[in-house]
Amino acid sequence: MEVLVSARQSNATPHAGERDRLVRRAKALSWLSLAWMTVEGGVAIAAAAVAGSVALLGFGLDSAIEGLASVIVIWRFSGSRRRSDDAEGRAQKAVAISFLLLAPYVAQDAVRTLISGEQPSTSWVGIALATSSIVVMPVLGRAKQRVGARLGSGATAGEGTQNLLCAYMATGVLVGLLANATLGWWWLDPSVGLLIAALATREGIETWRGDGCCSGSPLRAATARDEHCDDGCCVAPPSP
Repeated sequence: MEVLVSARQSNATPHAGERDRLVRRAKALSWLSLAWMTVEGGVAIAAAAVAGSVALLGFGLDSAIEGLASVIVIWRFSGSRRRSDDAEGRAQKAVAISFLLLAPYVAQDAVRTLISGEQPSTSWVGIALATSSIVVMPVLGRAKQRVGARLGSGATAGEGTQNLLCAYMATGVLVGLLANATLGWWWLDPSVGLLIAALATREGIETWRGDGCCSGSPLRAATARDEHCDDGCCVAPPSP
């Protein structure tokens, strides 16, 4: 059960051994995400091309960008960059840019589809893929946010936020695909695409600014927790 950490716990930065363990966990989670996103993105883009689904295409492109965020976090915690504040700052900015890469393409494609009235066909592959992401992504996202909070790593926490955003997108994509398949509501698919673009833009801006309570130093993260930050990442890691 996740609980808010006490002020005494949150003010203590991880010792060297604990930090190394957290770094290894962050990298392992990123490698796992990279493998998942490679498969998810490829399947989603292929299914979108067959069905003509804007939301499914946006979902696939988001998977590619989430894979990029995983690569950034792996880079950030490799070699001498493991303890570099400069590397953390660059990685956080890079993760923010990866959010912003998604929005323009998905938005213009969604608007074009709404104007033209182009109706997507049913994609049962897309429905199955979205369902699997709804199950997997929250687990990965929360785990990364816990690690990011302990490390004071906005890059790691931002990658976790991308995973949670992926779960929200998957829910929207699933609703759109099912509504199109059962009710013929084709307009819901590009509407979900516009929502995806808006969410990605917001998260990108917040990550760039370091507005998330897991961004910055461990002390900043601890202070945010004491101020009852409620963005979902200010939680104690589970007991070993």
